[in-house]
Amino acid sequence: MRTTLAAGLAAIAILAACGGSGGGGGQPAGSTKVTMTDFQFDPSTISVAHGNVTFWLVNSGSQSHDMSIRDGSGNTVSTSELISAGDSTAFTVNNLAAGSYTFICTQPGHADLGMKGTLTVT
Repeated sequence: MRTTLAAGLAAIAILAACGGSGGGGGQPAGSTKVTMTDFQFDPSTISVAHGNVTFWLVNSGSQSHDMSIRDGSGNTVSTSELISAGDSTAFTVNNLAAGSYTFICTQPGHADLGMKGTLTVT
């Protein structure tokens, strides 16, 4: 009985360690996948419908990254959590109005190195 219990607990620990972080198991339906690397977003041009918008952020880089959405005046609309290398998470922006936006990584120097893009909301 102890061997079975120990084996079951070990299996649970292994399965828990295999899951990525933050996202709860995979890309949410209807979300827009954005891959972050050192130092770019892919895609760097995104078009979405207005309203509640979810981005599935995948950090394939070797450094932590985030995604910050800015309006035409440069004001921050919303910024994701900082995502560690190899992790992914869902980033939802509620009530995103139609218009043109930019997005950048706010980590020091990343936007200057090209980690930025254009977001069009229709």
